[in-house]
Amino acid sequence: MGILKVKVYPAEVLRERAGEVKNISGETKSLVDDMAQTMYAYEGIGLAAPQVGISQRVIVFDVGEGLVSLINPLILEEDGQELYEEGCLSLPGIMTEVKRARRILVKGVDLDGGEKELEVEGLLARVIQHEVDHLNGVLIIDKVSTIRRRLMEGKIRKLRKRGEWGR
Repeated sequence: MGILKVKVYPAEVLRERAGEVKNISGETKSLVDDMAQTMYAYEGIGLAAPQVGISQRVIVFDVGEGLVSLINPLILEEDGQELYEEGCLSLPGIMTEVKRARRILVKGVDLDGGEKELEVEGLLARVIQHEVDHLNGVLIIDKVSTIRRRLMEGKIRKLRKRGEWGR
């Protein structure tokens, strides 16, 4: 399939809790490959399956250390907090500060079906938390104050009206 179209807010799939992957098939491996190509084409550092219209618990990310995919990721531990500006491919042109854990322990499954546990911090921890939020139907606009959210939604309305929302 190759590069997929990234869904933009308010696409319904972005608000659903993604379903667990029961078995890893050739279809799952193709999805991961397509998601990686899409993430790189859109110049992102992370992507969740719901962002390409697939309601499955699959994420890919690359913060400069090589591509990693996780199936059915689950954050087991969180430590510390930091505030940092984030963007989102499903909210093009929107940037906002989001408070997240500084360090996390995440468990998931790799494409060979093996369990994988990662203890990460900084940008990598932030990206994984962001993508896991997508699997739970949560967007960065849900993590800001009501006033900030209204401002962002106003900007989105203006972009939509001018035909500049999404790709």
